[in-house]
Amino acid sequence: MALTNLQKEKIAFEVIKTLVNRFDKFPEDTSGNRNAPFHEAFLSAFTDKLQGGVSNVPFFITLSSWLHGLNTTLGQQFFENIAHHLSNGEKREYTAKRLGTQYITQQQKDDISELITDLSNTVQTPNLQRENAIIFQNTDTSLVRAIDFSADVFIQENDTITAIELKSVKPNSGEMRGEKQKILEGKAALYRLFPNKDIRFYIGFPFDPTENPNTPTAYNKDRFFHSIINMPKYFVQEETLLASELWDFLSGERNTMEQILNIINAISTPEFLTKFYFLVNNNNRGLESYKRQLEEWFLFSEILLIENDNQIKEYIQNNKVWTKFYNQTLFNIQGIYNYERYYILKSLITSNPNN
Repeated sequence: MALTNLQKEKIAFEVIKTLVNRFDKFPEDTSGNRNAPFHEAFLSAFTDKLQGGVSNVPFFITLSSWLHGLNTTLGQQFFENIAHHLSNGEKREYTAKRLGTQYITQQQKDDISELITDLSNTVQTPNLQRENAIIFQNTDTSLVRAIDFSADVFIQENDTITAIELKSVKPNSGEMRGEKQKILEGKAALYRLFPNKDIRFYIGFPFDPTENPNTPTAYNKDRFFHSIINMPKYFVQEETLLASELWDFLSGERNTMEQILNIINAISTPEFLTKFYFLVNNNNRGLESYKRQLEEWFLFSEILLIENDNQIKEYIQNNKVWTKFYNQTLFNIQGIYNYERYYILKSLITSNPNN
């Protein structure tokens, strides 16, 4: 099944915002290359390997820093926002500064500590059913603070609570033990908060870096698990969502990752900035090529406004407030879509007695 037009458009908005942000930071002027004398000194040992691929080492270092920024943006914003658009979920942080510190029973705390110790010493292997049976129980022991935890994607339904922690594809060495303990205590805390619901807590990875680049949406969990230090020691595959499995789980549809990549590829071209500035130039609204560009970038809300442009202009007439909104651009200089403008103009379409 295909994603809805609304989902496609929201993904497109995230792509556009990300690209505008990264274009602003792209190192165009080599005179401003980052001063990194230690990096350059070490890279001298790799001169023979860089020949033919890297002609300007200072620019290469600056570009690497830019790429690191892109990785950070994808990991901290893009993937998370796309996940919310697909699942209608949200981010929740159960911390003292956010939703408040949560509590679990002393028995749950002790049981989780014992579970982690057994996994660390390989006395036990991870077993989701056994772990859930141990922590999902009510006891009369005193309450103690749970580890602060967050869910990058939190979905509350009638019978279930689904929490997903999105991770980079290469977690640091030793990170898995801490992640496992946090998830176990998080599940115990959620069990107390939502006692009549099925609690599910996953760790999710947006793509499989061990997969062949020619099959970008595929994944191999066995190979992926063993590529991360201690991953098989603490996690089972049933509590892990990887690559297309993750995105299909979030949307409830098949081939979701393929559709996301198709949207990115349609927008992320060498002509991106030219097309972006074409769209934010209000003088182009009446051109047929303007509407085609909206269609190419999955901007269905703007297509609706363009198709009703004459009616909108007739309806606002000399109304100063509506005229001001009409003359605003659809994106601001950070590439963020102007939702307020859209909702105002859309309300005029639905309010127009001629419609």
